[in-house]
Parts: sequence; structure tokens; C-alpha cells
Amino acid sequence: MQTVLFHSTIFGPIHSRRLGVSLGINLMPNDGKICSFDCLYCEAGFNAQGPGKDGIASRNGVKHQLKEKLEQMLAEGRSLDVITFSGNGEPTLHPNFKEIVHDVLMLRDRYYPQAKVSVLSNATMAGRPKVAEALKTVDNNILKLDSAVAMTMRTINRPQSPNVLPEGVIADLKQFAGQCIVQTMMLRGEWEGKHFDNTTDAEVEALIKAYREIAPREIMLYSLDRKTPAENLVKIEHDELQAIGDRIAAATGIPVQVN
Repeated sequence: MQTVLFHSTIFGPIHSRRLGVSLGINLMPNDGKICSFDCLYCEAGFNAQGPGKDGIASRNGVKHQLKEKLEQMLAEGRSLDVITFSGNGEPTLHPNFKEIVHDVLMLRDRYYPQAKVSVLSNATMAGRPKVAEALKTVDNNILKLDSAVAMTMRTINRPQSPNVLPEGVIADLKQFAGQCIVQTMMLRGEWEGKHFDNTTDAEVEALIKAYREIAPREIMLYSLDRKTPAENLVKIEHDELQAIGDRIAAATGIPVQVN
């Protein structure tokens, strides 16, 4: 069974194919997963593994551990491109997310002022004022939209609330026009007897319409790269991914990064 990947609050640095040398921050439990999505492809496994017993990271714990790690890296002369909120679930679910972002930005400015601060979020909490305020302060506000078609989104991402639909997510993301990056996982496969494919003409056209409405500063397209909890998922190879990216860029005028 695919289970959580990150067993500490601060992890790495690791090399991210999209962000470079990245030091990770996991605000969710070190021994379980808490997320408002339950994506078929999540590298941290399904939510069914449970939230564990350790609980979520405390604000003071994050601040102390990050300070120690940055001091150590600086003393060792190590480089750092980005500090990334990621981990075993959705970071914006943390009740002190805004305050923790503030602390991280302060520590970044003190130790690695050239590094960026990124948040990888599924965007389900982006409509909450405190979360939105925090996301507007980071360098890379990376928000997920895997499909603009309700049935496909609900099959791939499996939102835990029935109220999460593409139109609501798109409406929330519009407030970040020019201040966000939209990240889309492209894949096809089968789950519980249902075939899905977000690379079809209809799916891509729906995404193009959504991207135009959101007007992000950049779009990131990617496909499977690690082990997934669901079987029967198909990676989109680079040539096909690039062709989709070229189509989206031509239709929207928005830069598209393909990984």
C-alpha cells in the first residue's frame, strides 16, 4: 500500500523537477495524511491510511525546525532555490497557515533571501480570506486544477466535500490573477470501472476556457513520475504533453511549463 512519504516537518532539500533545490515543509502529520482531496495519483497515498497519531505541526515547531535547518545549510555552504509547502496532505488546512507563512518568509529573508517560497495547494481552501491573504504573499502560489469538467475532476481528485466543483475552484482562483501558477496533472486511466482522460479535445478546451478566466502568470503541465496508490493510471509521455502545452499557450497567451 502506498503511504505517506514525509516523516518530518522539515524535509530535504530535494531536487524538484519544477522548482529546483527545494526544502520542504510538511504541516500535516508525520505518520498520516489529512487532505481535502483524495487524488488517485497522490504520492502520499490515499486518505484511508488515516491521520496518524502525531497530529499536525505546531507553529512554533515549524519555526524552530526551519531555523535550525537553514542555519545548518548556510554553515555547510549549501544552495537553496525554494522553500516549499507540500507534504502529507493539504497545507492550507492548517489553522495557523497564514501565521506560519509569515514566519517562513521572515526566516527566508534572514538566511536565504534569494530563495523563493512556494505553496503547492489543491486550491480547495483558496476561497477562505486568511488563506487567500497568505497565498498572495508567497513567491510561487501554485494551485491545482486538473480538470474543468465536474465528472472528471471528481473522479481524479475525489474531493471530500460534495460542494467542491470546478466552477467554484475557478471562481476562487480568479482573485489571484497574475499572482498564481495553475498546475495541472495530465493523465488517463480507469477507476472503479470508470474510464477518464483529461487530455481529450473537450477536456483541453474546458481547461483553456478556465485558464483564460483565471489569468495565471504561468501554467504547469505535468504527468506521473512516482508510484501512485491507484493502479491502471497512464502517464502522458513528453511529446504528447508538449503538444497539449503548445495548444494551450497558443490559445491563452499564457506561458506553459511542461515537465
